Amino acid sequence: MHEFSIVQDLLNMCEKNAAENNATKITKVEVKIGKLSGVEPHLLQTAFDTFKEKTICDGAEFCIHHQDLIVRCNDCGKESTLEKNTFSCPHCEGAVEVLDGEDMYLMRLEME
Repeated sequence: MHEFSIVQDLLNMCEKNAAENNATKITKVEVKIGKLSGVEPHLLQTAFDTFKEKTICDGAEFCIHHQDLIVRCNDCGKESTLEKNTFSCPHCEGAVEVLDGEDMYLMRLEME
């Protein structure tokens, strides 16, 4: 389960950001997870809840924002949100380029 290593990296990023901002505690962590990121949100939540103890994030709220798959058609140029992983334009059935929904991002930290 790679969510554990993702949370370890996330906690390291939190520690670094807190140190850079002279914070002693992080109260909220917000992430954005794309549909094609390969990250399972419920497993990430479980891993965060498990590993945050005795870190600067102990007691922090963990908010996950789900990112739909956004594409742009190479033929007609229209941007669309894909509900299914069909990877063709819903307007003209042309080939598409993925614009968003493949990654996971740390969006925001609330610190004290």
